[in-house]
Amino acid sequence: MQTDIDPRSLIGRRVFDHDGTKIGTVDEVYLDDATGKPEWAAVRTGLFTRDAFVPLEPSEVVDDELRVPYKKALIRDAPDFGVGRHLSPEQELQLYHHYGMDVPTSGSEPPPPDRDFGRLAGED
Repeated sequence: MQTDIDPRSLIGRRVFDHDGTKIGTVDEVYLDDATGKPEWAAVRTGLFTRDAFVPLEPSEVVDDELRVPYKKALIRDAPDFGVGRHLSPEQELQLYHHYGMDVPTSGSEPPPPDRDFGRLAGED
């Protein structure tokens, strides 16, 4: 994803899948606690449905839209953790596996098991 974009500016953007199908709109953005970079977007998938977590890497912003390289069905089937709170390391791991992504490694010691990840943009 573009690294120079303010994560708060993603909120409210329309999200489109791999095939150009509209998925919904960005409801919240979650930052990596270690780097502060945007890592996940909670996408509202419909008027009466839930938010689905979508990885922001390797997504891109094109013409004021967020385009993600995943199909709508995969996104809708993502684990549901609710929004508005930290993602635990276990929840993040489930999301990485769901999307078939490699779990990032940082060359440093892994965080303790009770450390929270995925804080909301704007939280301090």
